[in-house]
Amino acid sequence: MLSDDFDREVSGLRVSLTDRCNFDCVYCHNEGLGDTRGPLDPSDAEMRTDTVVQTLEVAAEFGIDSVKFTGGEPMLRRDLEEVVRRTPDSMTTSLTTNGTFLPGRADALREAGLSRVNISQDTLDPDAFRELTQSGAYESVIDGVDAALDAGLVPVKLNMVVFEQTAGYVPEMVDRVANTDGLRLQLIEYMPEIAGHPEWAIDIDRVHDWLDEQAARVEHREMHDRRRYHIDGDSDEGLVEIVDPVGNHDFCANCHRVRVTHDGHLKGCLNRHDDHRPLGKTKAEMRETFRETVANRVPYYGEYLVEEDGEWTVNEAYLDGAAD
Repeated sequence: MLSDDFDREVSGLRVSLTDRCNFDCVYCHNEGLGDTRGPLDPSDAEMRTDTVVQTLEVAAEFGIDSVKFTGGEPMLRRDLEEVVRRTPDSMTTSLTTNGTFLPGRADALREAGLSRVNISQDTLDPDAFRELTQSGAYESVIDGVDAALDAGLVPVKLNMVVFEQTAGYVPEMVDRVANTDGLRLQLIEYMPEIAGHPEWAIDIDRVHDWLDEQAARVEHREMHDRRRYHIDGDSDEGLVEIVDPVGNHDFCANCHRVRVTHDGHLKGCLNRHDDHRPLGKTKAEMRETFRETVANRVPYYGEYLVEEDGEWTVNEAYLDGAAD
């Protein structure tokens, strides 16, 4: 297994299969690449099926045992079922999707070997949903959640980005997962460093404090300094987790994944843009790219921290730039 200079073993991989999407969410950062989406037809730069599979095979050689397929919207790839089917048996597979294409394909993905899905949903209000996603596909997402549950792609995690426009919808989303078997909720802290609009960010501690009051019990995951809130409901107990990387050094200190971009580059961090390395065309080249990328990982995302006299300190110039 590959390890970086900060004793973090790399055990997970995120693979962006496309930067295309049928939504235009106002907060999208497209796996840290920015809003690069274009026409819904695939571009020549998009990795071919065999390239994706080769990358997964090399990752498995290094002991990476899990892969999450992302986008854009990965279900725009017609070969998604084939990619999942050809993923090495040693790797568990999951998918992040907006859910609109799950009806009619969820069963096939499960049969191909997909373990579970994360579905992006920020509200149960159709009008607010339309405004946030620039899409009228609310009912398709709801149907997609049901299809994933029926296919056994559980737990189905609902991804909700928490910022000014969505914070008021947290209680109804918590109620939904507390009263639906198989659903979980991930509340994801808004990251203005990569999504822009710093004025949209909220104090995530407000959400923690509210959940503390609602929860029957709270579980602390030391690895990422995350808290899981167990909420009583009709489904026995709903599980809500907050993903809060901003200002959370433990989050990055325990990061064990690297990322593949849709156009075939490997990078060591979501928020870095200076370390993209072409995967290469042969497995030998891919192995070397993995080694180099992991060797050049930093202890905290991107330029946020800089090393001075052997110590990592906050780069105030970077913070000033991010806030502009």
